Amino acid sequence: MKNIVVLISGNGSNLQAIIDACQANTIKNANVVAVLSNKADAYGLERAKNAGVQAINLMVADYENRDAYDKAMIEQIDLFKPDLVILAGYMRILSDEFVRHFQGKLINIHPSLLPKYQGLHTHQRALDAGDEEHGTSVHFVTEELDGGPVILQAKVPIFAEDTIEDITARVQLQEHRIYPLVTNWFLQQRLSMENDQAVLDGHVLPSHGYAADE
Repeated sequence: MKNIVVLISGNGSNLQAIIDACQANTIKNANVVAVLSNKADAYGLERAKNAGVQAINLMVADYENRDAYDKAMIEQIDLFKPDLVILAGYMRILSDEFVRHFQGKLINIHPSLLPKYQGLHTHQRALDAGDEEHGTSVHFVTEELDGGPVILQAKVPIFAEDTIEDITARVQLQEHRIYPLVTNWFLQQRLSMENDQAVLDGHVLPSHGYAADE
């Protein structure tokens, strides 16, 4: 069985999608073995406990600085011998040391069509810009914030009458579909990061990730 460790800061809906996919064997021969959070009140910790997964909260205030905190995170994660580390709404910028330690087996999901709208408030920015489409991207994590090679994107429409809540719901529905898919690709050794590029089934993926019609 492959071991997955998930990092969260909030509700953990993508965490739940990963857990459910493991239980359904959609993510084959793998389990989420630990969930770590920087927020004690993150509902994702309850999701972990409900699934029988070890839930760990590391308080930021207990550490001198970001580097010290991330070193403690590395030590905790390494105890579980992860094959893959998944960021699922983890709202802290990772230190370079953390990223290097898990390089190549660290992935994130970002609520925009990268490289568009790196950082925060992506749905509002898309709405403010008058965009007609938006979406989400799964990518490998590198030392550049939201800048690692894209693996897979899902697009959603934006309609004139949409609210932020409408866009959020539409994007999250796609996130819950594509994150387990990419997780399975990686754990089945179909996906890797080589020379700062995403490689699927031996083929380097284009800048926007896998596209079925290419």
